[in-house]
Amino acid sequence: MILYRFEVETTEKNLHVVVAAVDEETAFTLAETEVERSFLKFPDIKNVTLLEKKPIRKAAGFVIDQ
Repeated sequence: MILYRFEVETTEKNLHVVVAAVDEETAFTLAETEVERSFLKFPDIKNVTLLEKKPIRKAAGFVIDQ
């Protein structure tokens, strides 16, 4: 498993999304799915950018500075 950190650009704002997945394709799909689940009205996604990925060992994490 790998921990992926994305920046998702919507028409209204930028979101930071962190997901765990076995590969990049699954991670991109999961990131978009998580954005869909987080809003009542689905935001218009303009761009999804992979910022960082880390293998998950005993522990893994990211610092998200806004």
